[in-house]
Amino acid sequence: MKNRLTEKDLELMRRELDRRRLELRPRLIEEVQRARAFGDLSENFEYKAAKKEKNDNDSRIRYLENMIRTAVVVEDGSGSDTVGLYDTVTVFMEDEEETEVWQVVTTVRQNVLEGRMSLESPMGKAMLGRREGERFYVQVSEKSGYYAVVKKIEKGNDDGSAPLNKY
Repeated sequence: MKNRLTEKDLELMRRELDRRRLELRPRLIEEVQRARAFGDLSENFEYKAAKKEKNDNDSRIRYLENMIRTAVVVEDGSGSDTVGLYDTVTVFMEDEEETEVWQVVTTVRQNVLEGRMSLESPMGKAMLGRREGERFYVQVSEKSGYYAVVKKIEKGNDDGSAPLNKY
């Protein structure tokens, strides 16, 4: 599967990757060696903790490398009056009779608790290309979905303020 990322996503990932490889990894390897010198590894908490932190860092490095390698660069091709990538959209949810505000972002920067919706999510896919006042259907599963209406579009851009997810 190809990862749909922006140039800014790739820049942030490369920066994190460099920091993890060049700064963090050598320090963690040194920590493991230092903790190993304490003796009996079966009861050495410092060794186990250092080893876990090193392994977590190595795992994140592999994740970032894979994401960068499989990336397809996407750009916002929306018009000035349609929902596009990094726009903030006020949406009225008809079933719940509630208004929600979402910023459409790439998957690696989504965080629904902070109002950032992935362009790959059902809501993100359904919102893209819509105009103010337009009613649209969000297909959640094969048998269910709901209607929503775009109330407001605030054009945005990828300024790098939305952080990368840590998974």
